[in-house]
Amino acid sequence: MTEIKDEWTQEEFLKAKEEYGKKGIDVVLVDTILNPIEGAESVTYNPYEMKKNYKEGTVFVFYYDTGKETKERLDEFKKKFPSYHCVSLKGGRGYWRKYRR
Repeated sequence: MTEIKDEWTQEEFLKAKEEYGKKGIDVVLVDTILNPIEGAESVTYNPYEMKKNYKEGTVFVFYYDTGKETKERLDEFKKKFPSYHCVSLKGGRGYWRKYRR
């Protein structure tokens, strides 16, 4: 199973989404910039709604445009979501390849 580390590539995210999904664990792509990735299912960053809609243990994969800011803010996300797993999407929105699904 894909290790839950601080940063995942798109490939690791897609693999984890499938692997963890089979075990009943959601892996959710979180849009923090109000700019959805074309062809990717994501939720808009809203801590209240995320906690309400996803059970503890869910893996939230946060992205910004490049991935740098997400990695810098990862500790902040972990504090807001202590009962969840928080991961940064490596390269952010800019490195996402829509043909990879």
